[in-house]
Amino acid sequence: MNFLVPDRIEAGPARIRAAARAVSRLAAERADALDRTGGFPAQDVAHCHEAGLLAAPLPVALGGAGLDAPTMAPVLLDVLAEVGRGSLALGRLYEGHVNALSLILRYASESVLARLAADVRAGHLFGVWNTQPQAGGLDLDPHGTGLLGGVKSFASGAGSVTRPLVTARRPDGRQQMLVVTLEPDTRSDLSSWCAHGMRASTSGVLDFSGLPVDGQAAVGEADDYFREPHFSGGAWRFTAVQLGGIEAVFDTVRAHLVATGRGGDPHQAARLGEAAIAVETARLFVSRAAALANDPDAEPARVIAYVNLTRMAVERAGLDVLERAQRSVGLAGFLQTHPLERLMRDLATYLRQPGPDRALTHAAAHVLADDRPADTLWRDPRDSNRAGLQSGRAA
Repeated sequence: MNFLVPDRIEAGPARIRAAARAVSRLAAERADALDRTGGFPAQDVAHCHEAGLLAAPLPVALGGAGLDAPTMAPVLLDVLAEVGRGSLALGRLYEGHVNALSLILRYASESVLARLAADVRAGHLFGVWNTQPQAGGLDLDPHGTGLLGGVKSFASGAGSVTRPLVTARRPDGRQQMLVVTLEPDTRSDLSSWCAHGMRASTSGVLDFSGLPVDGQAAVGEADDYFREPHFSGGAWRFTAVQLGGIEAVFDTVRAHLVATGRGGDPHQAARLGEAAIAVETARLFVSRAAALANDPDAEPARVIAYVNLTRMAVERAGLDVLERAQRSVGLAGFLQTHPLERLMRDLATYLRQPGPDRALTHAAAHVLADDRPADTLWRDPRDSNRAGLQSGRAA
C-alpha cells in the first residue's frame, strides 16, 4: 500500500486527492465486513492518518496541507466525496474530524491550537458532538466541583474518537466549546445504536461525568459554536460525503446493468439517465455551496440559504437515485449478497439530517425577501463585473 506519510502531505492537491482515492478503495473493500454492531473502521482511520488525511486540514506550518483554507474548498469537496464513496460510515467520521479542526482553527487560542495540532499529528481522531438528550445534556462544572457532568447522544465514533469537540452548558446558560481528552473504549454506550444503516459509524451515548474541567481545552468564547454563517454554512461538508454515497449507488447500478446485459432496455436506459441527472445536480449544488461558504465576501444570509437548499437538493437527488436503483436492479438488490444492499441502507440512513423542514422554509424565506431576479439570486455580483470588463477588453 503506497500511502502518503504525514510529512509529505504538503505535496499538493493532486497528492491529497490520490491519498483519498487510496483510502476510499481499501475502505470499500472492508465496508461489508464492518456492517455490524461495533464494526468501527479502525484500520481505515489508521490509513487516513498514514495517508496524511487526518492532518491535512491543518495549515502547512502546523504539519498539514491547508485543506481547511477557503482556496482549497474544491479539493476538500473531492476528498470528502471520495471517502464517502468508499464508505459512508468512514466519510461521516472523517467529516466530523474535519469539522472539529475547522472550529479549532477558527476559534482556538494559539496555545490551544498548538497543543491540539500535536494531537492531530499523533493520529488522534477528532469529532463534533453537539446532540444531547432532550432531558439532560453536558454541563460545565454543574456542582462547583471542577468536574463535567452529563452526556452527549448520537456521538459518531463513540469509544474511538479520542478528541471530541463538544458543547457544554455554562452556569450562565451559554454554550462553551471544549475538546475533551478521552481514552479509547471508555465512557461509551453503543447499546442504542441499532440503526438500519451506517452501523460502522458506532454512534452512541458518551458520559462525561466526573472528568476534570481544567484538563480539557476550551475553544473560543461562549456560543462561538453557533456563530453564523459558519454554523449553518459548514453543512456543505456533509452533503459532499452524501454525494459520494450517491455516486457509489449510481456506479453500482450501472455496473449491474452492464454485467447483466440489461442496459439496452429502454426503460433501464431511461432510469439510468434520470439517475445521472440527479447525481450531477447534487454535485453542482455541492460545488456551488462549497464556493459560497468559503467566500469571505459572500453575504452571510445568502450562504446560509444556499447551503440549506443544497441540503434539500442532495437529499432529493439521493432519494431519486435510490428509487431508480431499486427499480432497475429489483429484488436482487435487497439481498445481502448484492453489493447494492448495504450501499442503499447506508445512504438512506445518512440522508436523514436534523431539521430538514426548517432548512427548506428558512431558505424559502430568504428567497421571498430577496428582490433580485432569479438569474442573479445566487450569482456573485463580482462575476458580472468581471464578465463586463472582459467583454470591454474584447471589444
